[in-house]
Amino acid sequence: MSRIFRTASVAAICATFATAIVLTVPGAAQEVSSALQDANQPGDVVFEPAPATALPIPQNDADVADGADSGPDAEDDAASPRGDTLRETVEMADASVDSAEHRCLATAIYYESRAESLEGQLAVANVVMNRAESGRFAPSICGVLRQRSQFSFVHGGVIPTPPENSQWRTAVAVASVAMDDSWASPVPGALFFHAARVSPGWNRPRLARLGNHIFYR
Repeated sequence: MSRIFRTASVAAICATFATAIVLTVPGAAQEVSSALQDANQPGDVVFEPAPATALPIPQNDADVADGADSGPDAEDDAASPRGDTLRETVEMADASVDSAEHRCLATAIYYESRAESLEGQLAVANVVMNRAESGRFAPSICGVLRQRSQFSFVHGGVIPTPPENSQWRTAVAVASVAMDDSWASPVPGALFFHAARVSPGWNRPRLARLGNHIFYR
């Protein structure tokens, strides 16, 4: 037997013996794996184990029920509370001003319709918002109010500051309802209104009369 053959045979026997130890001795596989990792030097090829696949955790009926109200619609409901009536919805709305647009809309409601019903105030708010979204007027609520000869309470493009009273707080709450779309518009699509005591002779589709205002598309 040649020396090369004997050497190969001895190596094969040693490899077989090492494999047997790994398969039969508890913990041997981990020790051998650690030894092989310690022996890796820069430039060696290291075979990393494939990442484990996370199995989905089954949900029970209670978990599904708990999560049923956690979607985007639930967030919208929480952000825009709605009562059974417009009055309840206004009472639940935020009565604090949170933006310049909010203040401008509340100001329009206050000066144009503070003596009107809540429905009439909401209708005025919707007209202002419809104008800002129509592309036919200024693209913002404050811009709509500042347009020349549109709202009599605005002079020289200056929007006045209403007094801090209960009517103002109501106007702020109605503006919140309108901007949050918490209650359907009583005059959908309306872009114009005037006091019922005047007759401008507009050739526009009439929508409704609410209190002392007549609304048109």
